[in-house]
Amino acid sequence: MNRTSRTRYSSALLTAAGIAGVLMLAGCASAPPPTASLQAAKQAISNAELQEAGRYAVGELAEARTQLASADTAVGQHKMVVAERYADESRTEADLASAKASAVKAKAVNDEMMHSTGTLIQEMQRNPGDKQ
Repeated sequence: MNRTSRTRYSSALLTAAGIAGVLMLAGCASAPPPTASLQAAKQAISNAELQEAGRYAVGELAEARTQLASADTAVGQHKMVVAERYADESRTEADLASAKASAVKAKAVNDEMMHSTGTLIQEMQRNPGDKQ
């Protein structure tokens, strides 16, 4: 190799190394903590608790809490992308728990209304002179 070829080769090698270094630094740069996602998950769990999900959607609420704990752990390990994913999953599970609890309570109210309506219909169909 002549001197000019070596200089070009060295220059290209240094440029490639510089670009690789910049990309590595960019890849290692830490994202900020997913504060909004964590707060949304905590709020969704709180709402689920108000909807009595602990009684009607135990599994979903437990999963939401587990996902939130995993998100907190990931934040502690500086894995912010993973933490945000866990926080989003926690919020989704908590929302599901709320919806399930609401559905169970609504069904119970509907069943009670159907029973009451049936009782009223029976009373209306009874002859006024019947004494039971």
